[in-house]
Amino acid sequence: MNAPRVVALAGGVGGAKLVVGLAQCLQPGKLVVGVNTGDDELFHGLHVSPDLDTMMYTLAGLSNPETGWGLQGDSFGALSMLRRYGVDAWFNLGDA
Repeated sequence: MNAPRVVALAGGVGGAKLVVGLAQCLQPGKLVVGVNTGDDELFHGLHVSPDLDTMMYTLAGLSNPETGWGLQGDSFGALSMLRRYGVDAWFNLGDA
């Protein structure tokens, strides 16, 4: 008998951690995740989906363990330069 699929609606760091736990408990291919896109935005001409990024980085084991978001070891050189030029750079968009 085929195991049923589990659908999780998630977003943010907490949702990503929940999905990692669910994925460890379920057979491969049995988890479907709907991720929040309500916080998607254009930052400096780039379309950014913070919750999708957090989910993918966390599931891949690439997220920054100190913050729970972003890529481990990412740098912020471009953002630092934008700040030097007086650009509003409140969103921590990494170089990678």
